[in-house]
Amino acid sequence: MEIQRNISEFILLGFSYDKNIQIYCFVLFLFCYVALLVENLLILISIRCSPLFQQPMYYFLIHLSSTDICYTSSVTPKLISDSLVGTKTISYSDCMLQVFSMHFFGMIEIFILTVMAFDRYIAICKPRHYMIIMNKTRCHLLVLAAWAGGAVHSFSVISLIIWLPFCGPNEIDNYYCDIFPLLKIACTDTYFTGVLVVANSGMVALVTFVLLFGSYVIILFSLRNHSPEGRCKALSTCGSHITVVLLFFGPSIFASLRPPTTYPEDKIFALFYTIIAPMLNPLIYTLRNTEMKKAMKKIWCQKILSEEKCN
Repeated sequence: MEIQRNISEFILLGFSYDKNIQIYCFVLFLFCYVALLVENLLILISIRCSPLFQQPMYYFLIHLSSTDICYTSSVTPKLISDSLVGTKTISYSDCMLQVFSMHFFGMIEIFILTVMAFDRYIAICKPRHYMIIMNKTRCHLLVLAAWAGGAVHSFSVISLIIWLPFCGPNEIDNYYCDIFPLLKIACTDTYFTGVLVVANSGMVALVTFVLLFGSYVIILFSLRNHSPEGRCKALSTCGSHITVVLLFFGPSIFASLRPPTTYPEDKIFALFYTIIAPMLNPLIYTLRNTEMKKAMKKIWCQKILSEEKCN
C-alpha cells in the first residue's frame, strides 16, 4: 500500500514570531554555540597534545566533547538562522535527518557517560587492577560499542516514523524536528508508535540513569576507605561527572519518558539537553578538574610563548 505523503516541508514554530524576541534568541543562541565550539575544541586540543590522552578518562572525554559538537550542531545552526527569518521551514528529508542525527549522537553521549562512570568505578573501587581492566583495546571497544548502540537506537527510531503519512497540517510546535510533534501531525493513529518510542528512548534513558546513580552510590560508599587526599581527588572528578549526568538526563528523561504528547514546556526543556548541557560540559570538566587545568595552562602558555619568540 502506497503511503500518502503530500507534505514536502514542515514549518517550525520556534519560540516566537516577535522580531525583538527573535533578535534576542539569535544573539543568545549564537553566543552559546560559539562558546560550545571554542570550549570543546580547547579540550580536544589540550588533551590530544598532553600526556592526559594516555589516560582512559581523558580518552573518553575527547569522545564526549566530539559528540557534544556533533549533537548540538544537528540543531543549533538551524535554530540560529531561523531566528532571523520570518517563516521557519525545513524540508521533509532534512527533518528526518535531524531526527536521526539527534538520536544517534544523543544515544552515543548517553553511552559515553555510562562508560565514563564505569571508568571511575574501576579507578576508585579497583585501583590496583585499573590499568589492566581499562587497557587501550578495551577503551577502543567501549567507544565502538557506544557508536554501535547509537546507530541501532537511531535506526530503530527513524524506522518508526519514516513510514508515517503526513498530509494535513505541517506546523511543528518546536524549534527542531522532534518525534512527539511529528506524531501529533501525522495523518494516522500514532498511539502504538508513540508507545514504542517511549519504550525505546524513555526506558533507555531511565535505565541508564538508574545504573549511573547506582554506580556513584557504590563509588561514594567506597571512598570511606581512601585517604583524605585521594577522597578529595576522587570527589572532584566524580562531582564533575555527576553534574553533567544530572544536567543531561534530568530534562531528557522528562521529554522522553511520558505519554506520547506535546507540552508547551517541551521547548524549554529541550534547550537544556540540546544546547545548555553540552555548552556547560567543558566548563564543568575543566573548572573542577585540577589535572585538566594544569594541562591547559601548560599547553596554551607554551604556544603563546613560542609565538612571542617567533615574532
